Amino acid sequence: MKKVWVLPAAVTLSLAAGAAGGVYFSSSPEKEAPLLQSSGQDDAQPDLEKVQQAYELISKHYVEEVEENVLVDGAIQGMIATLKDPYSVYMDKKTSEQFTESLDSSFEGIGTEIGIEDGKIIIVSPYKNSPAEKAGLKPKDQLLKVNGESVEGLDLYETSMKIRGKKGTPVTLEIKRAGVANPITIKIVRDEIPIETVHALVKEESGKKIGYLEVTSFSKNTSKDFKKALKALEDEKIDGLIIDVRGNPGGLLLSVEEMIGLLVPANKPYLQIEERNGNRKEYFTTLKEKKPYPIAVLIDKGSASASEILASALQEAGGYPLIGEKTFGKGTVQQAVPMEDGSNIKLTLFKWLTPNGNWIHQKGIKPTIEVHQPKFFSVHPLTINKSLKRDMADDQIQNAQAMLKALGLQPGREDGYFDLQTEIAVKAFQKQAGLNPTGVLDEKTAAKLEEEVTEKIRDEDNDLQLRVALKYLVK
Repeated sequence: MKKVWVLPAAVTLSLAAGAAGGVYFSSSPEKEAPLLQSSGQDDAQPDLEKVQQAYELISKHYVEEVEENVLVDGAIQGMIATLKDPYSVYMDKKTSEQFTESLDSSFEGIGTEIGIEDGKIIIVSPYKNSPAEKAGLKPKDQLLKVNGESVEGLDLYETSMKIRGKKGTPVTLEIKRAGVANPITIKIVRDEIPIETVHALVKEESGKKIGYLEVTSFSKNTSKDFKKALKALEDEKIDGLIIDVRGNPGGLLLSVEEMIGLLVPANKPYLQIEERNGNRKEYFTTLKEKKPYPIAVLIDKGSASASEILASALQEAGGYPLIGEKTFGKGTVQQAVPMEDGSNIKLTLFKWLTPNGNWIHQKGIKPTIEVHQPKFFSVHPLTINKSLKRDMADDQIQNAQAMLKALGLQPGREDGYFDLQTEIAVKAFQKQAGLNPTGVLDEKTAAKLEEEVTEKIRDEDNDLQLRVALKYLVK
Protein backbone atom coordinates (compact mmCIF):
# COMPACT_ATOMS: atom_id res chain seq x y z
CA MET A 1 0.00 0.00 0.00
CA LYS A 2 1.14 3.53 -0.73
CA LYS A 3 2.13 5.46 2.37
CA VAL A 4 1.63 9.19 2.83
CA TRP A 5 2.77 11.56 5.52
CA VAL A 6 0.22 14.05 6.69
CA LEU A 7 0.87 17.31 8.52
CA PRO A 8 -2.50 18.96 9.14
CA ALA A 9 -3.11 22.67 9.14
CA ALA A 10 -5.46 22.19 12.07
CA VAL A 11 -6.62 19.03 10.23
CA THR A 12 -7.46 21.23 7.33
CA LEU A 13 -9.91 20.63 4.51
CA SER A 14 -10.23 22.41 1.20
CA LEU A 15 -13.90 23.18 0.81
CA ALA A 16 -14.32 21.78 -2.69
CA ALA A 17 -17.39 20.51 -4.48
CA GLY A 18 -17.10 16.77 -4.76
CA ALA A 19 -13.63 16.71 -3.24
CA ALA A 20 -12.82 16.59 0.43
CA GLY A 21 -9.47 18.24 0.23
CA GLY A 22 -6.82 18.81 2.79
CA VAL A 23 -3.29 19.83 3.59
CA TYR A 24 -1.49 16.55 3.10
CA PHE A 25 2.24 16.07 2.83
CA SER A 26 3.81 13.27 0.81
CA SER A 27 7.26 12.39 2.10
CA SER A 28 10.35 11.15 0.41
CA PRO A 29 10.46 7.31 0.41
CA GLU A 30 13.32 7.20 2.89
CA LYS A 31 11.23 9.12 5.42
CA GLU A 32 8.18 6.92 5.30
CA ALA A 33 7.27 5.18 8.50
CA PRO A 34 6.24 1.54 8.23
CA LEU A 35 2.52 0.82 8.20
CA LEU A 36 1.18 -0.28 11.52
CA GLN A 37 1.42 -4.03 11.79
CA SER A 38 -0.35 -6.41 14.15
CA SER A 39 1.99 -7.73 16.82
CA GLY A 40 0.47 -11.16 16.38
CA GLN A 41 -2.89 -12.68 15.62
CA ASP A 42 -2.96 -14.73 18.82
CA ASP A 43 -2.37 -11.67 21.03
CA ALA A 44 -5.28 -9.80 19.48
CA GLN A 45 -7.67 -12.76 19.28
CA PRO A 46 -9.53 -12.41 22.65
CA ASP A 47 -10.42 -8.76 22.05
CA LEU A 48 -11.29 -9.44 18.41
CA GLU A 49 -13.63 -12.21 19.54
CA LYS A 50 -15.45 -9.67 21.70
CA VAL A 51 -15.79 -7.33 18.74
CA GLN A 52 -17.01 -10.24 16.60
CA GLN A 53 -19.63 -11.17 19.20
CA ALA A 54 -20.94 -7.59 19.29
CA TYR A 55 -21.01 -7.47 15.50
CA GLU A 56 -22.98 -10.72 15.19
CA LEU A 57 -25.38 -9.74 17.97
CA ILE A 58 -26.28 -6.47 16.28
CA SER A 59 -26.29 -7.76 12.70
CA LYS A 60 -28.48 -10.78 13.49
CA HIS A 61 -30.75 -9.63 16.31
CA TYR A 62 -31.11 -5.84 16.28
CA VAL A 63 -34.74 -4.77 15.81
CA GLU A 64 -33.97 -3.36 12.36
CA GLU A 65 -31.64 -4.64 9.67
CA VAL A 66 -28.25 -2.90 9.59
CA GLU A 67 -25.86 -3.00 6.65
CA GLU A 68 -22.56 -4.74 7.37
CA ASN A 69 -20.39 -1.87 6.13
CA VAL A 70 -22.21 0.55 8.43
CA LEU A 71 -21.33 -1.60 11.47
CA VAL A 72 -17.69 -1.98 10.40
CA ASP A 73 -17.29 1.73 9.70
CA GLY A 74 -18.91 2.51 13.03
CA ALA A 75 -16.52 0.21 14.89
CA ILE A 76 -13.48 1.88 13.32
CA GLN A 77 -14.85 5.36 13.99
CA GLY A 78 -15.50 4.35 17.59
CA MET A 79 -11.90 3.22 18.10
CA ILE A 80 -10.54 6.44 16.65
CA ALA A 81 -12.97 8.54 18.71
CA THR A 82 -11.55 7.07 21.92
CA LEU A 83 -8.19 8.67 21.06
CA LYS A 84 -9.75 12.12 21.52
CA ASP A 85 -7.44 13.34 18.79
CA PRO A 86 -9.11 15.60 16.19
CA TYR A 87 -6.25 14.91 13.79
CA SER A 88 -6.84 11.15 13.63
CA VAL A 89 -9.67 10.48 11.22
CA TYR A 90 -11.35 7.57 9.45
CA MET A 91 -12.48 8.23 5.87
CA ASP A 92 -14.86 5.91 4.07
CA LYS A 93 -14.26 5.11 0.40
CA LYS A 94 -16.17 8.12 -0.93
CA THR A 95 -14.47 10.58 1.41
CA SER A 96 -11.07 9.03 0.69
CA GLU A 97 -11.60 9.55 -3.04
CA GLN A 98 -12.52 13.19 -2.39
CA PHE A 99 -9.40 13.50 -0.24
CA THR A 100 -7.23 12.33 -3.15
CA GLU A 101 -9.00 14.58 -5.66
CA SER A 102 -8.35 17.61 -3.45
CA LEU A 103 -4.74 17.77 -4.65
CA ASP A 104 -5.87 18.53 -8.21
CA SER A 105 -4.97 21.82 -9.87
CA SER A 106 -8.40 23.35 -9.24
CA PHE A 107 -11.67 22.73 -7.45
CA GLU A 108 -15.08 24.26 -6.88
CA GLY A 109 -15.98 25.71 -3.53
CA ILE A 110 -15.53 28.82 -1.40
CA GLY A 111 -11.73 28.61 -1.22
CA THR A 112 -10.72 28.26 2.40
CA GLU A 113 -9.30 25.76 4.85
CA ILE A 114 -11.13 24.70 7.99
CA GLY A 115 -9.68 23.02 11.03
CA ILE A 116 -10.30 22.03 14.63
CA GLU A 117 -9.00 24.00 17.58
CA ASP A 118 -10.12 23.25 21.16
CA GLY A 119 -12.95 21.16 19.73
CA LYS A 120 -14.29 24.02 17.61
CA ILE A 121 -14.47 24.25 13.82
CA ILE A 122 -12.39 27.23 12.74
CA ILE A 123 -11.23 28.97 9.60
CA VAL A 124 -7.52 28.36 9.10
CA SER A 125 -7.05 30.68 6.14
CA PRO A 126 -8.96 31.67 2.99
CA TYR A 127 -7.16 31.30 -0.33
CA LYS A 128 -6.03 34.51 -1.99
CA ASN A 129 -8.78 36.16 -4.12
CA SER A 130 -11.19 33.33 -3.27
CA PRO A 131 -14.92 33.87 -2.60
CA ALA A 132 -14.16 33.21 1.07
CA GLU A 133 -11.55 35.97 1.22
CA LYS A 134 -13.71 38.42 -0.72
CA ALA A 135 -16.65 37.72 1.62
CA GLY A 136 -14.51 38.61 4.63
CA LEU A 137 -13.68 35.27 6.27
CA LYS A 138 -10.55 35.52 8.42
CA PRO A 139 -8.18 33.10 10.18
CA LYS A 140 -9.42 31.95 13.60
CA ASP A 141 -13.09 32.66 12.80
CA GLN A 142 -15.18 29.99 14.54
CA LEU A 143 -17.77 28.34 12.31
CA LEU A 144 -21.13 28.03 14.08
CA LYS A 145 -23.69 27.22 11.38
CA VAL A 146 -23.89 26.29 7.71
CA ASN A 147 -27.14 27.27 6.00
CA GLY A 148 -28.73 27.67 9.41
CA GLU A 149 -27.68 24.23 10.70
CA SER A 150 -25.29 23.99 13.64
CA VAL A 151 -21.92 22.29 13.10
CA GLU A 152 -21.52 21.50 16.80
CA GLY A 153 -20.50 17.88 17.24
CA LEU A 154 -19.59 17.43 13.57
CA ASP A 155 -16.11 16.43 12.43
CA LEU A 156 -14.30 18.22 9.63
CA TYR A 157 -15.49 15.89 6.90
CA GLU A 158 -19.14 16.20 7.93
CA THR A 159 -18.76 19.97 8.07
CA SER A 160 -17.08 20.12 4.68
CA MET A 161 -19.93 18.13 3.15
CA LYS A 162 -22.33 20.85 4.29
CA ILE A 163 -20.21 23.62 2.80
CA ARG A 164 -19.23 22.06 -0.52
CA GLY A 165 -21.41 22.59 -3.56
CA LYS A 166 -21.55 23.47 -7.22
CA LYS A 167 -20.07 26.59 -8.74
CA GLY A 168 -22.58 29.45 -8.70
CA THR A 169 -24.57 28.15 -5.73
CA PRO A 170 -24.71 30.12 -2.45
CA VAL A 171 -23.85 28.98 1.04
CA THR A 172 -24.52 30.97 4.23
CA LEU A 173 -22.07 30.69 7.12
CA GLU A 174 -22.57 31.95 10.65
CA ILE A 175 -19.30 32.67 12.40
CA LYS A 176 -18.09 33.90 15.77
CA ARG A 177 -15.19 36.31 15.69
CA ALA A 178 -13.01 37.45 18.56
CA GLY A 179 -13.85 41.01 19.57
CA VAL A 180 -17.36 40.90 18.09
CA ALA A 181 -20.27 40.43 20.48
CA ASN A 182 -22.77 38.89 18.08
CA PRO A 183 -22.32 36.16 15.44
CA ILE A 184 -21.66 37.33 11.89
CA THR A 185 -23.64 35.93 8.97
CA ILE A 186 -21.79 35.71 5.65
CA LYS A 187 -23.30 34.62 2.34
CA ILE A 188 -20.79 33.25 -0.16
CA VAL A 189 -21.31 32.15 -3.77
CA ARG A 190 -19.20 29.11 -4.62
CA ASP A 191 -16.85 29.33 -7.58
CA GLU A 192 -14.00 27.50 -9.29
CA ILE A 193 -10.83 27.90 -7.28
CA PRO A 194 -7.71 27.56 -9.45
CA ILE A 195 -4.66 26.44 -7.52
CA GLU A 196 -2.10 28.83 -8.90
CA THR A 197 0.16 28.80 -5.89
CA VAL A 198 3.20 30.89 -6.86
CA HIS A 199 3.10 34.57 -7.78
CA ALA A 200 6.34 36.32 -8.67
CA LEU A 201 7.47 39.84 -9.55
CA VAL A 202 10.30 42.30 -9.08
CA LYS A 203 9.84 45.31 -6.81
CA GLU A 204 11.98 48.42 -6.98
CA GLU A 205 13.09 49.81 -3.63
CA SER A 206 15.73 52.50 -3.10
CA GLY A 207 17.26 51.77 -6.49
CA LYS A 208 17.52 48.03 -5.84
CA LYS A 209 15.67 45.08 -7.35
CA ILE A 210 13.87 42.96 -4.76
CA GLY A 211 12.35 39.67 -5.89
CA TYR A 212 8.94 38.83 -4.46
CA LEU A 213 7.59 35.27 -4.34
CA GLU A 214 4.16 34.74 -2.83
CA VAL A 215 3.27 31.10 -2.09
CA THR A 216 -0.43 30.68 -1.33
CA SER A 217 -0.37 26.91 -0.67
CA PHE A 218 1.80 23.87 -1.42
CA SER A 219 0.31 21.71 -4.16
CA LYS A 220 1.82 19.16 -6.56
CA ASN A 221 3.34 21.78 -8.87
CA THR A 222 4.29 24.42 -6.30
CA SER A 223 7.96 23.51 -5.94
CA LYS A 224 8.40 23.27 -9.70
CA ASP A 225 6.74 26.65 -10.20
CA PHE A 226 8.76 28.12 -7.33
CA LYS A 227 12.05 26.92 -8.80
CA LYS A 228 11.15 28.32 -12.22
CA ALA A 229 10.04 31.67 -10.77
CA LEU A 230 13.14 31.93 -8.58
CA LYS A 231 15.44 31.37 -11.57
CA ALA A 232 13.58 34.05 -13.54
CA LEU A 233 14.04 36.51 -10.68
CA GLU A 234 17.73 35.63 -10.36
CA ASP A 235 18.16 36.16 -14.10
CA GLU A 236 16.98 39.71 -13.45
CA LYS A 237 19.89 40.14 -10.99
CA ILE A 238 17.80 40.69 -7.87
CA ASP A 239 19.45 42.25 -4.81
CA GLY A 240 17.19 40.46 -2.30
CA LEU A 241 14.21 38.15 -2.03
CA ILE A 242 10.92 38.21 -0.10
CA ILE A 243 9.04 34.93 0.36
CA ASP A 244 5.45 35.60 1.38
CA VAL A 245 3.53 32.75 3.08
CA ARG A 246 0.96 34.91 4.84
CA GLY A 247 -2.42 33.22 4.81
CA ASN A 248 -0.85 30.00 3.48
CA PRO A 249 -2.57 27.07 5.26
CA GLY A 250 -0.11 24.39 4.14
CA GLY A 251 0.19 21.67 1.50
CA LEU A 252 2.41 18.86 0.35
CA LEU A 253 5.55 18.26 2.41
CA LEU A 254 7.48 17.15 -0.66
CA SER A 255 6.94 20.59 -2.22
CA VAL A 256 8.17 22.27 0.95
CA GLU A 257 11.25 20.03 1.09
CA GLU A 258 12.18 20.82 -2.50
CA MET A 259 11.79 24.56 -1.91
CA ILE A 260 13.84 24.44 1.29
CA GLY A 261 16.50 22.54 -0.65
CA LEU A 262 16.95 25.57 -2.92
CA LEU A 263 17.51 27.98 -0.04
CA VAL A 264 18.84 26.31 3.12
CA PRO A 265 22.39 24.89 3.29
CA ALA A 266 23.12 21.48 4.79
CA ASN A 267 24.94 22.66 7.91
CA LYS A 268 21.78 22.23 10.06
CA PRO A 269 18.71 20.00 9.79
CA TYR A 270 15.73 21.72 8.19
CA LEU A 271 13.28 19.43 10.04
CA GLN A 272 13.17 16.98 12.93
CA ILE A 273 10.64 14.20 13.48
CA GLU A 274 10.00 12.85 16.98
CA GLU A 275 8.51 9.40 17.57
CA ARG A 276 6.39 8.54 20.59
CA ASN A 277 9.37 6.89 22.33
CA GLY A 278 11.22 10.21 22.14
CA ASN A 279 13.61 9.19 19.35
CA ARG A 280 14.29 11.95 16.84
CA LYS A 281 15.35 11.90 13.21
CA GLU A 282 16.96 14.87 11.49
CA TYR A 283 16.69 15.73 7.79
CA PHE A 284 19.16 17.80 5.79
CA THR A 285 19.31 19.40 2.37
CA THR A 286 22.22 18.89 -0.01
CA LEU A 287 22.75 22.61 -0.64
CA LYS A 288 26.35 23.71 -0.02
CA GLU A 289 26.06 27.50 0.08
CA LYS A 290 23.48 30.16 0.89
CA LYS A 291 22.16 32.50 -1.78
CA PRO A 292 24.35 35.54 -2.49
CA TYR A 293 21.49 37.90 -1.60
CA PRO A 294 19.49 38.51 1.61
CA ILE A 295 16.09 36.84 2.12
CA ALA A 296 13.13 37.79 4.33
CA VAL A 297 9.97 35.77 5.00
CA LEU A 298 6.51 37.26 5.58
CA ILE A 299 4.26 35.35 8.04
CA ASP A 300 0.99 35.88 9.87
CA LYS A 301 -1.59 33.95 11.90
CA GLY A 302 -2.87 32.31 8.71
CA SER A 303 0.53 30.71 8.02
CA ALA A 304 0.05 27.11 9.12
CA SER A 305 1.67 23.67 9.02
CA ALA A 306 3.81 23.42 5.88
CA SER A 307 4.21 27.19 5.90
CA GLU A 308 5.57 26.89 9.42
CA ILE A 309 8.02 24.17 8.33
CA LEU A 310 9.31 26.49 5.60
CA ALA A 311 9.44 29.52 7.89
CA SER A 312 11.23 27.71 10.74
CA ALA A 313 13.75 26.15 8.33
CA LEU A 314 14.56 29.53 6.80
CA GLN A 315 14.80 31.19 10.21
CA GLU A 316 16.67 28.61 12.29
CA ALA A 317 18.70 26.78 9.64
CA GLY A 318 19.04 29.55 7.07
CA GLY A 319 19.42 32.49 9.43
CA TYR A 320 16.81 34.57 7.61
CA PRO A 321 14.37 36.89 9.42
CA LEU A 322 10.64 36.30 9.73
CA ILE A 323 8.59 39.50 9.47
CA GLY A 324 4.94 39.91 10.48
CA GLU A 325 2.86 38.16 13.13
CA LYS A 326 2.99 34.88 15.03
CA THR A 327 1.96 31.86 12.95
CA PHE A 328 -0.97 29.47 13.45
CA GLY A 329 0.81 26.67 15.35
CA LYS A 330 0.39 23.10 14.02
CA GLY A 331 3.15 20.62 14.75
CA THR A 332 1.84 17.07 14.44
CA VAL A 333 2.65 14.47 11.79
CA GLN A 334 0.20 11.90 10.51
CA GLN A 335 0.27 8.91 8.23
CA ALA A 336 -2.64 8.20 5.93
CA VAL A 337 -3.05 4.44 5.47
CA PRO A 338 -5.30 3.26 2.60
CA MET A 339 -7.46 0.22 3.39
CA GLU A 340 -8.12 -2.55 0.88
CA ASP A 341 -11.71 -1.42 0.27
CA GLY A 342 -10.63 2.11 -0.65
CA SER A 343 -11.26 3.65 2.77
CA ASN A 344 -8.49 5.38 4.69
CA ILE A 345 -7.28 5.83 8.26
CA LYS A 346 -5.28 8.97 9.00
CA LEU A 347 -3.48 8.55 12.33
CA THR A 348 -1.26 10.90 14.31
CA LEU A 349 2.14 9.21 14.64
CA PHE A 350 4.77 11.89 15.22
CA LYS A 351 5.59 15.44 16.17
CA TRP A 352 7.55 17.65 13.79
CA LEU A 353 10.13 19.96 15.32
CA THR A 354 12.01 22.98 14.03
CA PRO A 355 15.75 22.77 13.22
CA ASN A 356 16.53 23.79 16.82
CA GLY A 357 14.18 21.12 18.21
CA ASN A 358 11.26 23.43 19.09
CA TRP A 359 7.72 22.06 19.00
CA ILE A 360 5.47 24.88 17.78
CA HIS A 361 2.16 23.03 18.21
CA GLN A 362 -0.54 25.40 19.55
CA LYS A 363 2.19 27.99 20.07
CA GLY A 364 3.11 29.17 16.60
CA ILE A 365 6.38 30.73 15.48
CA LYS A 366 7.21 34.24 16.64
CA PRO A 367 8.51 36.61 13.98
CA THR A 368 12.03 37.99 14.14
CA ILE A 369 10.56 41.43 13.47
CA GLU A 370 6.97 41.82 14.68
CA VAL A 371 4.84 44.05 12.47
CA HIS A 372 1.06 44.39 12.62
CA GLN A 373 -1.03 45.63 9.73
CA PRO A 374 -3.14 48.81 10.02
CA LYS A 375 -6.34 48.36 12.00
CA PHE A 376 -8.58 48.50 8.93
CA PHE A 377 -7.00 45.25 7.65
CA SER A 378 -9.05 43.41 10.29
CA VAL A 379 -12.41 45.15 9.87
CA HIS A 380 -15.39 42.83 9.96
CA PRO A 381 -17.78 42.29 7.03
CA LEU A 382 -20.99 44.28 7.08
CA THR A 383 -24.26 42.37 7.34
CA ILE A 384 -27.09 44.84 6.87
CA ASN A 385 -30.47 43.20 7.49
CA LYS A 386 -32.15 46.57 8.00
CA SER A 387 -31.13 50.16 7.33
CA LEU A 388 -29.15 51.72 10.18
CA LYS A 389 -29.49 55.39 11.07
CA ARG A 390 -29.12 58.06 13.75
CA ASP A 391 -29.50 57.08 17.41
CA MET A 392 -29.28 53.35 16.69
CA ALA A 393 -26.62 51.09 18.28
CA ASP A 394 -25.34 47.92 16.61
CA ASP A 395 -22.17 45.89 15.97
CA GLN A 396 -22.60 46.61 12.26
CA ILE A 397 -22.49 50.34 12.94
CA GLN A 398 -19.21 49.81 14.78
CA ASN A 399 -17.82 47.96 11.74
CA ALA A 400 -18.98 50.74 9.43
CA GLN A 401 -17.38 53.37 11.65
CA ALA A 402 -14.04 51.55 11.42
CA MET A 403 -14.36 51.43 7.62
CA LEU A 404 -15.26 55.12 7.38
CA LYS A 405 -12.23 56.02 9.47
CA ALA A 406 -10.00 53.85 7.24
CA LEU A 407 -11.20 55.86 4.23
CA GLY A 408 -10.27 59.16 5.89
CA LEU A 409 -13.79 60.07 6.93
CA GLN A 410 -14.24 60.87 10.62
CA PRO A 411 -17.27 59.16 12.21
CA GLY A 412 -16.36 60.68 15.57
CA ARG A 413 -16.63 57.41 17.47
CA GLU A 414 -16.15 53.68 16.92
CA ASP A 415 -18.37 52.19 19.62
CA GLY A 416 -21.37 51.26 17.47
CA TYR A 417 -23.57 54.25 18.37
CA PHE A 418 -24.90 56.10 15.31
CA ASP A 419 -24.55 59.77 16.30
CA LEU A 420 -24.67 62.97 14.25
CA GLN A 421 -20.97 62.81 13.37
CA THR A 422 -21.39 59.25 12.05
CA GLU A 423 -24.34 60.40 9.95
CA ILE A 424 -22.24 63.22 8.49
CA ALA A 425 -19.46 60.75 7.68
CA VAL A 426 -21.94 58.39 5.98
CA LYS A 427 -23.33 61.27 3.90
CA ALA A 428 -19.81 62.31 2.90
CA PHE A 429 -19.01 58.77 1.80
CA GLN A 430 -22.26 58.48 -0.15
CA LYS A 431 -21.51 61.70 -2.03
CA GLN A 432 -17.96 60.51 -2.72
CA ALA A 433 -19.26 57.15 -4.01
CA GLY A 434 -22.00 58.65 -6.19
CA LEU A 435 -24.82 57.42 -3.96
CA ASN A 436 -27.85 59.29 -2.68
CA PRO A 437 -26.53 61.13 0.43
CA THR A 438 -29.22 60.12 2.90
CA GLY A 439 -26.93 59.56 5.87
CA VAL A 440 -28.59 56.16 6.30
CA LEU A 441 -26.43 53.03 6.23
CA ASP A 442 -28.38 50.81 3.83
CA GLU A 443 -27.38 47.66 1.97
CA LYS A 444 -26.08 49.49 -1.11
CA THR A 445 -23.97 51.87 0.98
CA ALA A 446 -22.56 48.98 3.02
CA ALA A 447 -21.57 47.06 -0.13
CA LYS A 448 -19.79 50.10 -1.59
CA LEU A 449 -18.08 50.77 1.73
CA GLU A 450 -16.73 47.22 1.88
CA GLU A 451 -15.58 47.43 -1.74
CA GLU A 452 -13.54 50.59 -1.17
CA VAL A 453 -11.96 49.28 2.04
CA THR A 454 -11.00 46.08 0.23
CA GLU A 455 -9.28 48.13 -2.47
CA LYS A 456 -7.41 50.02 0.23
CA ILE A 457 -6.25 46.75 1.81
CA ARG A 458 -4.98 45.53 -1.57
CA ASP A 459 -2.97 48.71 -2.09
CA GLU A 460 0.65 47.67 -1.43
CA ASP A 461 1.44 51.09 0.00
CA ASN A 462 -0.74 50.15 2.98
CA ASP A 463 0.94 46.76 3.51
CA LEU A 464 3.19 47.62 6.46
CA GLN A 465 4.67 44.11 6.69
CA LEU A 466 5.74 44.19 3.05
CA ARG A 467 7.11 47.73 3.42
CA VAL A 468 9.22 46.68 6.42
CA ALA A 469 10.56 43.64 4.53
CA LEU A 470 11.57 45.82 1.56
CA LYS A 471 13.30 48.35 3.83
CA TYR A 472 15.08 45.54 5.67
CA LEU A 473 16.51 44.06 2.47
CA VAL A 474 17.88 47.35 1.12
CA LYS A 475 19.33 48.71 4.36
